[in-house]
Amino acid sequence: MTTQVIVLNGGSSSGKSGIARCLQAVLPDPWLALGTDTLVDAMPAVLHTSADGIAFAPDGEVSVGPEFRTLEAAWIEGVAAMARAGARVIVDEVFLGGAYSQQRWRKALGDLRVLWVGVRCDAAVAAGREVARGDRTTGMAASQAEVVHRGVTYDLEVDTTRTESMECARTIAAHVGSGTG
Repeated sequence: MTTQVIVLNGGSSSGKSGIARCLQAVLPDPWLALGTDTLVDAMPAVLHTSADGIAFAPDGEVSVGPEFRTLEAAWIEGVAAMARAGARVIVDEVFLGGAYSQQRWRKALGDLRVLWVGVRCDAAVAAGREVARGDRTTGMAASQAEVVHRGVTYDLEVDTTRTESMECARTIAAHVGSGTG
């Protein structure tokens, strides 16, 4: 059975987006890469400054309000619908709610064949990447490095602390190709 969805879960600056791009290059079929950043970028600007939307505290803490949750739930269902319609999808996610976040995705993805991948990175290394990127609130990487994995069950884990994105992608692709996902 061929994997239809690959869910990459990890904290900010852990390397998920790089792995997703590498997966698109090494997997034999076309895959769409969609992430939580895709959702946030698609939201109206007012939800970036409202308690109803998403807010980033100076220390990197992320809080979300009811309007964000409503749009996020619709987005998750939409990603699942794309996979059911035949698109292969790589999801680049940050499970701020740990196991609860995974439950929401599991419910939406239902009977689709999903490969759940934990993307780990040492908090200090991720924090260094965060500073180098310059497009993240300082502190997000460190605050999310472990919390996003709490209670989450994976088929496979990769660690980008000392392993390049392409090597991680090849490890993941081997599981997709074997049909274990």
